[in-house]
Amino acid sequence: MTVRIHFFGMGKMGLPMALHLQGAGHSVSVSDTSSERLQLATDKGLATAAVVGAVLARADMIFSSLPNDAALQHVAAQVARAARRGAIFVDTSTVSQPASAEVAKALTAAGVLYLRTTVSGNNKMAEAAQLTVMASGPREAYDAALPLLKALGPNHFYLGEAEQARLMKLVVNLMIAQTSAMLAEALTLGRKGGLDWTDMWAVLGASAVGSPIVKAKSPQLSQRDFTPTFTVLQMIKDLDLIIGAGEASHVPLPQTAMTLQLMHAAVAQGDALDDYAAIIKSVERSAGLPVQL
Repeated sequence: MTVRIHFFGMGKMGLPMALHLQGAGHSVSVSDTSSERLQLATDKGLATAAVVGAVLARADMIFSSLPNDAALQHVAAQVARAARRGAIFVDTSTVSQPASAEVAKALTAAGVLYLRTTVSGNNKMAEAAQLTVMASGPREAYDAALPLLKALGPNHFYLGEAEQARLMKLVVNLMIAQTSAMLAEALTLGRKGGLDWTDMWAVLGASAVGSPIVKAKSPQLSQRDFTPTFTVLQMIKDLDLIIGAGEASHVPLPQTAMTLQLMHAAVAQGDALDDYAAIIKSVERSAGLPVQL
């Protein structure tokens, strides 16, 4: 069955997701605030929407992949105004629970089913359809969307009726950020003591600490390549959300707060647009090591 989809947000995650949905046989139109990203989407065979309101009125499902709370609230307001009653809005963004809950109220009033569908994985995993999908919202919306979500990756988890998927994404990203801090300290200790950089990566990958994220970062970081899959600035945004969630629930997150400070140090040292693992360089500098290229 062909589903009529409109997709907001043609960033590094949204574009491959939209392409996978189209590749699964669905009718997909897209929009983005960036003319450059829209042109890239067009070049890859996606149809852009000239009048978004008219497209929303016909859509069975609306997807979005957006950078922050404000962008989600803006798009959700358009969906609430223009989408037909019974349409499903599937948002894949990493945003705060309070903002998402406010969006839920507006969409419920408009008769639109709202599925919070966060994803774990970077842009390369999105391109390879290897994302892990975490969903919460009305069960009927999840059941209807699941055949489409299977086009995005092999692992799918339904977590509850409300904001559970938002929180689960923050739990995952907390551990990803903390892994980068752990690597920064461990690798700096080894390098300062005279261990070879590539030898350390080879041993770590084969050891008990060779987690999937360590192994995924190894080919790039073992060559000291800090080309971003997720930038320092993007990780700061997520860490702010994580710290906020901890404050709301009165959960102390001291290690996470320290990792956030390392991310700010990386920005101050000129690495804001590098991969978030650039905090390795920040710890090296604090240990008096020259930063190798």
